[in-house]
Formats: sequence, structure tokens, C-alpha cells
Amino acid sequence: MYAWFVTTNTKVAHAQGVAQKCNVLTFKRKMTLDEIRKKVMFHNSIDVWIAACNEKNISWSDTENYKKFISFLLKNNLNLKAFSLCAHEAGATEQEKTKFADALSDSKDPNAATYTIKLNDSTLNIIRKFQL
Repeated sequence: MYAWFVTTNTKVAHAQGVAQKCNVLTFKRKMTLDEIRKKVMFHNSIDVWIAACNEKNISWSDTENYKKFISFLLKNNLNLKAFSLCAHEAGATEQEKTKFADALSDSKDPNAATYTIKLNDSTLNIIRKFQL
């Protein structure tokens, strides 16, 4: 397991064990929440959203649905910390993710923000309860 540390004052991210410039998972195939949980301790909400959608076999590219997801997580009192995400990667899925993150960054809606989420059992149970 890799540890992922974020200092919120300077927005500096560091991945221990893997040199990932932006601390963004690449989705070469559909990954589940349990699979990304094994990769690192803390995840950004976009990667969590994508994995949750993969589990439910639904499209993740609708920003309005992402905002509903974040709203649901906040209403369920998950400890989310705002995080500036670097989403510029190479590859087809990552290009789609970059467009998605860029579209979210244009919004003033707090539900469009990217957050860090610690994936533990109780958090996964809440995430899996989300329905569109």
C-alpha cells in the first residue's frame, strides 16, 4: 500500500513508493473502489467517482452527476478536504478525465470541487449508497 500525503497550505502532494506527479490514478481498465483503496490511503474525489461509476456500470463523464455525488457525500458528513487536482495526463481515458476536471474547475459550485477522501469501510458503505 502507498501512503499519500497532502499539505493543504501549500497544495503539495507526495506519493511514497511511487513517483506520481499529480497523484492521480490512471484507469487503464475499469477499477473498483476496493481496488483503488489498495493503491493509496487517500484518493481524490474524481477517481473515487470514476471507480464508483465503474462498479455501478454507469457513465462518469457527466459533471452534474458528479456534483450530486459530492453533495450526497457532504450531506452524509464525510470528512472531505478541498484539494487542487492536477489532472493533465496522457491516454484516452485520462484525456476524458482531464476534460471532466477542467469542466468542473470552471464552476463556482462547491459541489464541483475536488476533495480528498480516505477510503475506509464506513466511507465505502456511504459511497455505495449513492444513487442517481
